Amino acid sequence: MPRRTPRTAPDRQRTPRRFPKFLGAASICALIAALLSPLTQAAAADSTTALAANDYCGGQCSDILPPGQNGNATLAQILLNQAFGIQPDHAEDQLGPYNNLASGAATLTDAKINDFFNDASFGVASDQVASTTAPGGRSDVTIVRDKKTGVPHITGTTRYGTEYGAGYAAAQDRLWLMDVFRHVGRGQLTSFAGGASSNQGLEQEFWRNAPYTEADLQTQIDNAIANNGARGQQALADANAYIAGINAYIDASDSGRYFPGEYVLTGHKDSITNAGTIDHFKITDLVALASVIGSLFGSGGGGEVNNAISLLAAQSKYGVTEGTKVWESFRERNDPEAVLTVHNGESFPYASKPDTAQGEALPDAGSVAQEPLVYDRTGSAATAAATSTSATAAATTLTSAKRGMSNALVVSGKYTASGHPIAVFGPQTGYFAPQLLMLQEIQGPGLSARGASFAGLSMYVELGRGQDYSWSATTSGQDIIDTYAVELCQDDYHYLYHGTCTAMDKVERTNAWKPTTADGTAAGSYRMQVYRTKYGPVEYRATVGGKKVAYTTLRSSYMHEADSIIGFQMLNDPDYVKSPQTFQSAVQHINYTFNWFYADSSHTAYYNSGDNPVRAAGVDAEFPVWAQAAYEWQNWDPTTNTASYTPPSAHPNSIDQDYYISWNNKQAKDYTTAPWGDGSVHRGNLLEDRVKKLVAAGGVTRSSLTKAMADAALADLRAEDVLPKLLKVINSSTVTDTTAAAAVTKLSDWVTAGAKRKETSAGSKAYANADAIRILDAWWPLLVKAEFQPGLGTDLYTAFSNNLPIDESPSAAHGPTGAHAGSSFQYGWWSYVDKDIRAVLGESVQGGLSQKYCGGGTLSACRDALISTLKTAAGLTAAQVYPGDDQCSAGDQWCADSIVQRTLGGIKHGKITWQNRPTYQQVVEYTSHR
Repeated sequence: MPRRTPRTAPDRQRTPRRFPKFLGAASICALIAALLSPLTQAAAADSTTALAANDYCGGQCSDILPPGQNGNATLAQILLNQAFGIQPDHAEDQLGPYNNLASGAATLTDAKINDFFNDASFGVASDQVASTTAPGGRSDVTIVRDKKTGVPHITGTTRYGTEYGAGYAAAQDRLWLMDVFRHVGRGQLTSFAGGASSNQGLEQEFWRNAPYTEADLQTQIDNAIANNGARGQQALADANAYIAGINAYIDASDSGRYFPGEYVLTGHKDSITNAGTIDHFKITDLVALASVIGSLFGSGGGGEVNNAISLLAAQSKYGVTEGTKVWESFRERNDPEAVLTVHNGESFPYASKPDTAQGEALPDAGSVAQEPLVYDRTGSAATAAATSTSATAAATTLTSAKRGMSNALVVSGKYTASGHPIAVFGPQTGYFAPQLLMLQEIQGPGLSARGASFAGLSMYVELGRGQDYSWSATTSGQDIIDTYAVELCQDDYHYLYHGTCTAMDKVERTNAWKPTTADGTAAGSYRMQVYRTKYGPVEYRATVGGKKVAYTTLRSSYMHEADSIIGFQMLNDPDYVKSPQTFQSAVQHINYTFNWFYADSSHTAYYNSGDNPVRAAGVDAEFPVWAQAAYEWQNWDPTTNTASYTPPSAHPNSIDQDYYISWNNKQAKDYTTAPWGDGSVHRGNLLEDRVKKLVAAGGVTRSSLTKAMADAALADLRAEDVLPKLLKVINSSTVTDTTAAAAVTKLSDWVTAGAKRKETSAGSKAYANADAIRILDAWWPLLVKAEFQPGLGTDLYTAFSNNLPIDESPSAAHGPTGAHAGSSFQYGWWSYVDKDIRAVLGESVQGGLSQKYCGGGTLSACRDALISTLKTAAGLTAAQVYPGDDQCSAGDQWCADSIVQRTLGGIKHGKITWQNRPTYQQVVEYTSHR
């Protein structure tokens, strides 16, 4: 199939340095000639497949997932891509339409939506069928792929056959990626894929959080099945059929020699003799995969030790009473100015500050040491770069500022032009090649859905649509992780459990690697080691009141990653989800911390999921507590890690509110989330302001709601919501310094123009108001430091910065995905600056900081500090502000912001312009209901 060039083609990337120079054009062509002989596994076939009769969306459901459906590539295809930039069919065809929305949203109409999205109707018209496959030669299932996108439409006459087809299709599209992540979940990525520093960081980050043995993985399966009756048994049967389909594809692609080429490049298969093995999947692999996804997107909490350190720093500077007051003002547990998803005033108290805290185990000052994870480093594992990678991975794992991402805009039919609800929503899961998510339609007994699932977990659609409803999720971040101080006894590896000296359980992984064609990292090895207690893995060592302790982290989903399968099964069951109430009931079975949204032709709904533990009276979830019976979760059983959880009615939930927005902001009044930063300025405000205006005007359409999302996706939160107040301080008297005055003019012009980070024209790779953007990017960290460090002092300023990062501009690094990740402005000090500047200006502030910081609270001194730092920022060159990286040259502002599909395989894709929006996104408006 010829490759169609998108209207605005993505920026081509350089050939990656990891492929050795000996793979020059001549040798590549020779290899390709030898490798092109195997036939492709499925030929195009005629089909009479028609649009499904069980589709109630009336052609008004659309979705998109870049870069493309096809995430597998043979060795020949990889070599062609590396040498000439040629893309396999459907590997990159969604990147252009996705990218083009940034420039095309301004003129968007309902009729043009599918210029930027794809029709997400059920079924495939007969003239749009690209291929039909009977996987494994089975007669009870077919996989039809459409011409435009290559998405698999799986139709089965038996439940087993349907799930078998889902597994087969998943392997067709993501086999290599699935294999990578089952090794990530087991902490064995480097020995499988190579010792690159990114691989080291990935396996360390996730294995520290979920250090499971094979027996632990099987126990999770056994418990999930045993505790869920007939649905549990069905889930087991579905999983086994799914795995059988995966393994059938492995066997077929191995014998047909069209398996992913990465297996050759990493040394697992021989390109000439076909020697080597691709290991079959087993059911515990699904739990290993789920542990990665749950850890990355659905496990809110943690950070109690960092909280304790910053509290002690505040108390050291100001005294206990005033220091605690200062700490609480920066923590913003329940800020009255925070944007809310449930905004009708209903209260859902959770993790609130107790009147008198009980059982706190704050460390002695200076005694905290992070528990090492990596030991016995050799070769390339012993380099400075490798140890730095380990430090970053540990910090990412242990912080409460987990990358939530994802957004949702949902409007009730009362305010739409048609009278039907409209939703624009989806998960921001980063950008990868191949993508973590994959699309499918699945139709069979008890199954009817289309949408996205994480690769290797697609026995059910996880985010998408049913026959007459759509659903999506955002990461919520409420606290389901607590830190316990276990008192040590005998030695550093025994602790007191209910008065008995008990040995810790040591779990280890030893990984070794050597250079391969795909990864030239020099040979190396290391051993990862985690000590586990009944209260979870050990993360820190310290003393409390002179007693030696280990700080452990216990999360309610620990040893329970498999449980959520029941909720996803229900979401795919048309006989279960028939209303907002049954939707809420389904997602109550998901123990990941997510905000769930729903829309059908008449109703909208919201529910916050997760197993929220009921804490002992007086326990403050913000800080470590003693590992004693009095401070444990109510009815906690350490053998199964189960406890009493708050009832569904106590979770933020709603049906038919006028509108819902979510961008990982605060869920509801009095519902405290673990991350800091739920204050007066949050990126959720970018959606709230736009959707509220649309609802007030009425007549909302799919295109107008999509435009609101797209407009917010290009907004610089600092410039839109904070910069006008900073300029108000500066302009409180005439700016006489010419450098500062010029900078103020540029910044003011940018605000007037809309404060967007937007290209001058589609594909220009240059921003309008580029100088103003450069100035603010340089100024923000300088002004925050000048505003707060003099008053807080260096120690407390640093401690608070560890609780909440100062900034998160588009060019900054974003947790496990690195820079170029799209998602921006989730965490930063914008609320602190906003509240402080307003206080200095004498404006009304609800829930303000405990004192004024800028200029010691005086307007003139504050103005001087802002002007001084602004002059410094204005003098920094683009090369200083954007120093360059492995993707971009120094000084290239557009490139520094640009989104890169991070390679997890052999195929490379082009950069696209920055936009802060979901990776997979739906636009839906149902016209009828069953």
